[in-house]
Amino acid sequence: MVFDLSVERILGTGALVLLGIGCIVVLWPFLSALIWAAVLCFSTWPVYTWLERLLGGRRTPAALVMTLLVAAVIVAPFAILVATLADSVATVAQSVNSLLEQGPPAPPGWVAEIPFIGERVALYWQGLAYNAPAFLVELTKLIRPATDIAVASGAVLGVGLLELALSVFIAFFFYRYGRQMAASVRGTSERIGGTRARHLLAVAGSTVTGVVYGVIGTALAQGALAGLGFWIAGVPQALLLGFLTFLLSFVPAAPPLVWGSAALWLFFRGEVGWGIFVATWGLLLVSSIDNLLRPYLLTQTNSLPVLLSFFGFLGGILAFGFIGVFLGPVLLAVGYSLFLEWQANDGQTGSPLGE
Repeated sequence: MVFDLSVERILGTGALVLLGIGCIVVLWPFLSALIWAAVLCFSTWPVYTWLERLLGGRRTPAALVMTLLVAAVIVAPFAILVATLADSVATVAQSVNSLLEQGPPAPPGWVAEIPFIGERVALYWQGLAYNAPAFLVELTKLIRPATDIAVASGAVLGVGLLELALSVFIAFFFYRYGRQMAASVRGTSERIGGTRARHLLAVAGSTVTGVVYGVIGTALAQGALAGLGFWIAGVPQALLLGFLTFLLSFVPAAPPLVWGSAALWLFFRGEVGWGIFVATWGLLLVSSIDNLLRPYLLTQTNSLPVLLSFFGFLGGILAFGFIGVFLGPVLLAVGYSLFLEWQANDGQTGSPLGE
């Protein structure tokens, strides 16, 4: 009898393990979308509750309106970006063909006046301008890698756009049934981790909110401001350059590479006034917002070290694709905050969970 009960228990446990593995396998392709939907729902929950009160406590209409708002803010700009990227590749191809037919223009006079390297750069530029075969060879070295990068970027953005749209769709159900889900998570975590689990959940929640608004929100603001400045100055592909600024905002001191290059391009074209405008706009608005807005929004959370923030950006992309741009920093920040919390209480409790 005892043997039968043991076999029965082993078989039951094995069946549960197999069931759990099966559920993980089924949900694995949607893991990144599920996590990002949960992050979106949690970080925007105050807005949802305000909408719910505005609509008389009706959860379904409030969830629908909130989902549409999130889609307009997050999905729509990236959908426009993907469409713009396709047009940009065609435009660049036409420009390259035109450049191959006409050759590059002669260097401006001020190039030779650049200290130390000006004369050599001017001579090299003149050699390409008046030697079509040499220019063709040099340009060909750049065309293939640039084309490959553009095609790969378009594919990544396309898949990322689908994941973003899926996460927003999932967020509707998280908004609608968020209270029940939150109660279930709290109950399960307290059963596993004891009373300390509630505090750890609060730490994780504040970290998620801080990173979404402080890191991702700041990056989005920098990208939007940069794109607006490029558009005002008449810089081609302002939307793409704004998106590039958004991506590089996760890398320390990287956004000036974009607006600085755009300012130099305007200087090269002789549009000195617009070049000064872009440089000033980038310095006073795009880059300064990182020093003003991010610290203010991260005051209630543990600030993620620069190196971990960089790893979160790159590792998120490698692990989750484009949506990892958002997920990577969030996950690392939560893990870092929980580690600090465990470290602070380990000497007092002797247990990571602090029971």
